[in-house]
Amino acid sequence: MQKLKTSAADLVSAARARIKEIETPDLIAMMDDPDVVIVDIRDPRERERSGFIPGSYHAPRGMIEFWVDPESPYFKDIFGQSKTYVFHCASGWRSALTVAQLQDMGFDAAHLREGFSTWEKQGGPVAFADKKD
Repeated sequence: MQKLKTSAADLVSAARARIKEIETPDLIAMMDDPDVVIVDIRDPRERERSGFIPGSYHAPRGMIEFWVDPESPYFKDIFGQSKTYVFHCASGWRSALTVAQLQDMGFDAAHLREGFSTWEKQGGPVAFADKKD
């Protein structure tokens, strides 16, 4: 097996050292703020299986850079607003890397430090999509 120059854990640690992190109780307090957009970057199957933060916007991790870039043909209007964007994944690793990448692009964002799994454990509200027949 090839030895990597940098581990995934090292990348996450470096990202966390330079991005804004929000703790679960703080994001729970921000949920009703219309100027806060919570962005769920988990896989659709994770959302279906575990639920999601009510009112969150789903943006699959593989499309984020394209969706936030106004020059991209994939740009989504939700990312063109003057709002506070808080990204999350299951554990905080993917969202830390995502926010670091977005900051490199010039997009201001933060991430939920502990991820959705801790959100759920700490009593954050969870919703589930209606099952289609």
